[in-house]
Amino acid sequence: MLVPMRRGAVLLLGVLLASCASASRAPGHRGQAPAGHPQAATPAPATASEPHVVWKPIPFGPKRKREMAAYSKRHYGTATWRLTNPHVVVEHYTGSDCFSCAWNTFASNSPDLGELPGTCAHFIVDRDGTIYQLVHLGIRCRHAVGMNWTAFGIEDVGSSDAEILRNAKQLGAALHLTLWLMSRYGIHLENVIGHNESLNSPYHHELYKSWRCQTHSDWKRADMNVFRRKLRRMATRHNVPIGPWPPHWVASNC
Repeated sequence: MLVPMRRGAVLLLGVLLASCASASRAPGHRGQAPAGHPQAATPAPATASEPHVVWKPIPFGPKRKREMAAYSKRHYGTATWRLTNPHVVVEHYTGSDCFSCAWNTFASNSPDLGELPGTCAHFIVDRDGTIYQLVHLGIRCRHAVGMNWTAFGIEDVGSSDAEILRNAKQLGAALHLTLWLMSRYGIHLENVIGHNESLNSPYHHELYKSWRCQTHSDWKRADMNVFRRKLRRMATRHNVPIGPWPPHWVASNC
């Protein structure tokens, strides 16, 4: 037997339904990329588990933030130390055989290419698979010329791509961390790049003419293709969207 609803209850139900419909249509917030650069996809719901991360911060106080803001103004056109709406994950190797060597370099805040702040990365993955986080994810780090305005940096302890690819614990940790960043921030697989691929990224943006062809040899295309294949399989297993595929590269003119 159906019981008639009172007029007040009907009105309340209508308000609740309208509110739910409005919320389902609300667009996701997007930050602004520099002119001429593609926008990031709306972040997908996080479906990859967060890896265990050890917090090992480097000094990044007000002075270093001011230096980062000034660097960003010179190289990207906007004075800010904040990393908002990131689009890219850049994979690196440290070029050394110890975690402390890389951490000390980043903590020292020594000039790089004649400028401050010094280099840094958001994460270092040690040989035993331990993931260390050095700065908050809302901070820009200098780890790849032309990419720092929009990219997370991950450093693997080691001296070659092959060394990391052969180390199951370290590689597994780097893949897990990268997948989690993709999932949390809606970063597409095609924008998981090696440092050596930075000049071919559609997000590469560098105002200094003399720096526009500046890159490094770590994580070349062939080895990153191996890394991305493994990452793609993990993404499929964990239902993490990979976005357009295969990667879209741009000519570097270098």
